[in-house]
Amino acid sequence: MQLSLPPQNVHLTYCTNIHAGESWDEVVASLDETIPVLRKKLELLDGQAFGIGLRLSAIAADSLARPAVLQEFKAQLQRLDAYVFTINAFPYGPFHTVRVKEQVYLPDWRDVERLRYTRQCALILSQLLPEGMEGSISTVPGAFKSETQTADAQHQIVSQLIEAVAMLAQLEQQSEKCIALALEPEPCCFLETMAETTAFFCGQLWAQDSISRLAELCTCTEAQAARLMRRHLGVCYDVCHAAVEFEDPVSAMQTLTDLGIRIPKIQLSCALRIPVMHAGMLNELRRFDDGVYLHQVVVQNQDSLQRYTDLPAALAAYQAGEADGEWRVHCHVPIFWDSEEQLSSKLGSTRTDLLATLQALRRQDLSSHLEVETYTWDVLPAHLKTESKAHAIARELSFIMKELLT
Repeated sequence: MQLSLPPQNVHLTYCTNIHAGESWDEVVASLDETIPVLRKKLELLDGQAFGIGLRLSAIAADSLARPAVLQEFKAQLQRLDAYVFTINAFPYGPFHTVRVKEQVYLPDWRDVERLRYTRQCALILSQLLPEGMEGSISTVPGAFKSETQTADAQHQIVSQLIEAVAMLAQLEQQSEKCIALALEPEPCCFLETMAETTAFFCGQLWAQDSISRLAELCTCTEAQAARLMRRHLGVCYDVCHAAVEFEDPVSAMQTLTDLGIRIPKIQLSCALRIPVMHAGMLNELRRFDDGVYLHQVVVQNQDSLQRYTDLPAALAAYQAGEADGEWRVHCHVPIFWDSEEQLSSKLGSTRTDLLATLQALRRQDLSSHLEVETYTWDVLPAHLKTESKAHAIARELSFIMKELLT
């Protein structure tokens, strides 16, 4: 949906990674089932197009790339009065019902298959974007941190991303559609904190060697290559991920903007928050250990941060006499939840960070693509799922629209 804010027009959507299904047929079915319900609940009139944040697995992207299938999808979009402006190309493989955890980053940006898959998604998006509209593709933040400890691994990531920028620049020349790739910082990844992210852009991606290589690939001057790097590569700012790191979202995005690092997409999301960890929380938190997703934990104790790769490790540390303090857990919870209404007096969420982000968007041009991303709906504790998935999505979008427009 397109919303008119004082700084600019923005496109708001939800990410379809909330729906289980890896094949293209399953994606088609989920859109036919959900979009009409959302249009009705949001009271969208005919002619008010519904923006879609499309999650494509590798097998779905390969199917959709076929001309006949793509034409069928264009017809479906017309029937649904919808359009696609952003693609989530982060999870390459299965994302529901099976153990995902650290496998979600594979293939990472060291692997040529990640580049091939991203190119496929970019080609698809270039054919779906409405005229005059820019597109965005969110992707993994390089790789899982343990896989990036060598200079060679980081060189591979940089090299592949330069290839991706060259591909997007060529695609814009051919299609006249500008698409930006957006690296999504996440706890326990190569790009985790804002300091790591800005250092990577300024120190490696924007380094002289990188710009010279891009100029060779694009057959252009280095000054032109530097502009292409900033035009086609930026950051997908996930508010949940930043909140887990105890980072202020408005300050972080202002830092990116001041440095000239583009924010092609902001993912509007909330994490679990435990203001003061205590023994009574152990069983409550175990209910969120779903065995599917990686739930990284960051604990703030006085002036220090302790990081744990997954929830079981953090719980074990607490039982061993460690990890006292405030906990932030990488578990996306519906953004309309608060401790009084939906969770409990023991649990909270980082909704304050989200509200600060929305207030900033009302006065600053930070990004034109906004995407609600609460993909964990199917694995949340049963007692917290008090409504249908479609109704929950509608509530989330309504919440964002109210905060932005009133």
